[in-house]
Amino acid sequence: MSARFDVVVVGAGPGGIAAAAVAAEAGRRVCLLDNGVAPGGQIWRGYRAETAEKAAHGREYLHWMKRLKQSSCTVWTGWQAIDRPTAGVLRLECRGEGRDVEAKALILATGARERFLPFPGWTLPGVMGAGGLQALVKGGLDPAGKRVVVAGSGPLLLAVAASVGGAGARIHGIYEQAPLGRLAGFGLTLLRHPDKLIEGAGYRMRTWRAAYRTGCWIVRAEGRDSLERVTLTDGHRQWSHNCDWLACGFQLVSNLELPRLLGCRIEGGLVVVDKLQQSSVQGVACVGELTGIGGMEKALLEGQIAGWAAAGCAAQARALRPRLQRWQRFALRLSRAFALRAELRGLADADTVVCRCEDVTHAALAGRAGWREAKLYTRCGMGACQGRVCGSATEFLYGWQNPGVRPPVYPTPVFVLADDADAASAHR
Repeated sequence: MSARFDVVVVGAGPGGIAAAAVAAEAGRRVCLLDNGVAPGGQIWRGYRAETAEKAAHGREYLHWMKRLKQSSCTVWTGWQAIDRPTAGVLRLECRGEGRDVEAKALILATGARERFLPFPGWTLPGVMGAGGLQALVKGGLDPAGKRVVVAGSGPLLLAVAASVGGAGARIHGIYEQAPLGRLAGFGLTLLRHPDKLIEGAGYRMRTWRAAYRTGCWIVRAEGRDSLERVTLTDGHRQWSHNCDWLACGFQLVSNLELPRLLGCRIEGGLVVVDKLQQSSVQGVACVGELTGIGGMEKALLEGQIAGWAAAGCAAQARALRPRLQRWQRFALRLSRAFALRAELRGLADADTVVCRCEDVTHAALAGRAGWREAKLYTRCGMGACQGRVCGSATEFLYGWQNPGVRPPVYPTPVFVLADDADAASAHR
């Protein structure tokens, strides 16, 4: 089965929704696809029209969902892009069903995921990503009465603590690895973004009972069958908390699998784009976290620019550039403020698992020359997640660069690939 559109947008977070809505409003035939159950991405996960206005960024959600629904955009949920069989064509998969979609213009808004760094005990049940725990709570997990420590790096930590604490958990501490001086400097720059200051202050007010400490990081997690205790340090002394859950993440890394598959130029872990969000590959634009971790506002503006450009309305796209540049500068300051300290490279001991899928330890990887050698000798990155977890960890720990990606981008049932092969043979 195949379908044709003028514009296909991959990823239904804020940037993807904005791109799809704008292009559809301009009269183009648009398809917005996402592997989630509904549009919204991580930031608007679980939002509903009846209650969204009281939630964080709820008004923006209602505004853009209204525009999307009123447009002629086709929305496919549950679908993920796994391959590009030919130029301008994406191969999709959803619950064992395959489908090809053809487009004159492609906009990638595949977002980002958390970076996990290995430390002793990080594979224990009860140790979760900060954003992962937030998603679970939004999805119905009851945190009432749970003792939670939040640690790692990035503004997400406060948001997660506020969300989980507001749902009934007891937050025992919020620990940010970035030093106070750097964060204070970043805080001063937020005077140019008062909405961000107010948002951050609101999260802190909701978590005022919990200690918030900078320049601190996880040393180890301990427990017999599940997490029982975590130990932290400020570089001078150590202390421990008894807890049930540890929410731990070290900023975000872009989901680059699809841009890499399509051949987009990537520098410093981000897709290189021009002033209209166009990548180095003709007809392929990238928006949101693919071009820099900068939050919802940046993603919405980039999505609109890419949507206007895909619809052939370059003047409307360029008119948004001055507003976008403000948020691009914010993204750069954010990256510098929460840059990871060198001490985090020393957290893993010899027996600490780095690749969870294949149980590959730090000792087995430390002497390898690079990603390819590690895969050949240890199977690191060859498990179910295909390096999505250990890839960013090994990049930070050893300086390895991912050499590329091969289809299928996501694990896909063999019979779907077999059907695709049969279909390809039939067309020869």
